[in-house]
Amino acid sequence: MSLLESEKIPLGSVLPFFCLPDPKGKIHSSDHLFGSTGLLLVITCNHCPYAQAIWPRLIRFAGEILSLGVKTVAINPNIHPGYPEDSPEVMTQKIGEWGIDFPYLVDESQEVAKNLKATCTPDIYLYDSDRKLFYHGRMDDNWKNEKQISRRELEYAVHQLVKGNPSPINQMPSMGCSIKWRE
Repeated sequence: MSLLESEKIPLGSVLPFFCLPDPKGKIHSSDHLFGSTGLLLVITCNHCPYAQAIWPRLIRFAGEILSLGVKTVAINPNIHPGYPEDSPEVMTQKIGEWGIDFPYLVDESQEVAKNLKATCTPDIYLYDSDRKLFYHGRMDDNWKNEKQISRRELEYAVHQLVKGNPSPINQMPSMGCSIKWRE
């Protein structure tokens, strides 16, 4: 397991258009994933311990922010023969097991992750309703132990977005396992 931090990306960058399938083959277009206020997009997977640690928080948080007009999508770029635990079949199992009630999409070509300059799982992006990057950073200040969180940076960013305030100034990078890029 190789620990990496998310790459710094200029705020205001526009989300590149994409169409991706969920594990059952239904196609989802980035144009139809946005809520009235924005979109929380998370590059993630099933097997990474950093991703596994925040999945329960992410699922709860997605439910909380839906009423604020922010929808959520998760995208798995680790569709790689060397990582069968990230296969679409296992994604389907995890959707049921973990109760994921937002789209969890398959980025088999890894083009979406590349276009986003994603580096790790999880890599977290918050876009405003104009599809411009508002926040790119970690969920909170303790990926490992939810009971020891003292700063909920993503939650703060969402509330700034909803209130029409500027992006948070200090955006700490997300960290996690490297994306399993194909050669």
